[in-house]
Formats: sequence, structure tokens, C-alpha cells
Amino acid sequence: MTLGLAQGGALVIAADINTGAVEDTLAELNDSAGRLVPHRVDLTRVEECENLIESAVREFGGVDVLVNCAGLNMALISRDFLTKLVRFWDVDAQDWQRMFDVNVRAPFMLAKCVSPIMTAQGWGRIINVTTSFGTMLREGNTPYGPAKAALEAASAGWAQELQATGVTCNVLIPGGAADTPMIPPDAPIARDKLVPVSAMLPPLIFLASDRSDAVSGIRLVANRWRPDAPDNENMDRAGAPIGWPNLAASSGVTTKGSVAAPGGA
Repeated sequence: MTLGLAQGGALVIAADINTGAVEDTLAELNDSAGRLVPHRVDLTRVEECENLIESAVREFGGVDVLVNCAGLNMALISRDFLTKLVRFWDVDAQDWQRMFDVNVRAPFMLAKCVSPIMTAQGWGRIINVTTSFGTMLREGNTPYGPAKAALEAASAGWAQELQATGVTCNVLIPGGAADTPMIPPDAPIARDKLVPVSAMLPPLIFLASDRSDAVSGIRLVANRWRPDAPDNENMDRAGAPIGWPNLAASSGVTTKGSVAAPGGA
């Protein structure tokens, strides 16, 4: 995703706690135009999230697009999570907190930092990577599933709060387990059955561009996106509202700014 944005002409801050991974990405681009700038950041530290955005402003003069794709998965809890059920009561409390710090608080902090910049310029994109609904609810998936569910819910609210500002907030998911290091090499899954990381790029480019000016509050499933199809067809095929608006509506509670009486759903 980082390489694809830079190769598409964007000026990108490549942020990661793993300095070596960022340097490898930079070397793969073979960039001589300074389109990709590495930045080591620990997203569990609020001040480092703030410094990351300040660095982007200093380097490029502003921020147009924020992609919250950094994350931890169940491998943090157990390397054998795909074959041995992880029960929530066996999860270490510190690991639970770290998962939420990286997967929920960090996107909040980065979105909090960029939103005043984007709303002031009247244009911006916040793109949050969550996960499939089944993954959020699956047994043996705490705290990863609950953390991604929290980001999903937050994204829906942020999109509404950003209406009429020129800034959009959308969600992008692979549509299945993706072929990344988050799936261990020795996992009992055929790698050719995983969603290729390249599937994320076409919908990401769409969301980051002027083509998506009227699109906010939408989740796109990357493996349903067809690069050779028109945007409107892809939106019908791969898009749906963020979160669970139909479920909220069925409970009699609107998702638009409202206050429910005590005891409401």
C-alpha cells in the first residue's frame, strides 16, 4: 500500500516501529524524487503520534491522506492462535492493552491530529483498515476482534462528524485473511488462498483520490474490487455502510447525533 501510493505519485511518510522494514520498503521503491520518507514511530506513545503528523507537515507542507493500516493481530497473544483456541481469560492484560493502543487509540490519535489540518484546507481523507465482521465476533479472537470492532464503530461516527467539511472517513478491508506476516509462515493455511496484498491498492487509490469526493462512511472490501470496472460498479459490488447501521435502526435508535433515554438499546 505504501509503495503503491508512492509509485502513484503521492508524497508518503512511511511510518513503522520496525526501522528495518521501512528501510526495505524505501529500497524497493528505489526513489530518487523523495516521494517516500521513512519515519520510525511507536504508535502506543501519544507524543510520537503527534510528532509523526508534525513531521509530515514539515516535510510536505500539509497532510491530505491518513491511512491507518498499522496493527497487531492474535500472533501477539499466541503464535499458535490459528490451531489452538485462545480463551479470553488467558489473555495477558498488558497484551490486551497494547492491542487496543495500537489498533484503536493510535488511529484515534492520528485522526485527531490530522482533522484540524484537513478541515481547515477543506479536503482530506481518513482511511481505516478494520477487518471482516466474522473476525470481529469469532471465538478465540480476543482482543483482536473487539479492537477492530471498536475502530469500525469509531469510523462510522467520525464520518458523520466530518460531513460537509470536505474530509471523508472510510474503511478498507482485505475481505479475508491477507498474505502478510500477520499470518505466520508455518500457519496451516495455503498461502495462495490468502488475499494478495496487491488487492488493497486499487480501492485505496480510489479512496485517496478526487474520484471519491462524494464517498464517506463506506467500507470497501478489497477482494471484491475490480480494477477494470467503473467506480460506480465497484461501489455496488464492494461497498456498504460502515458498521451496523441496519442493526442500529432495527433497535429504534438513530445513528445521527441523538441521545437515547436510559435503558435504550
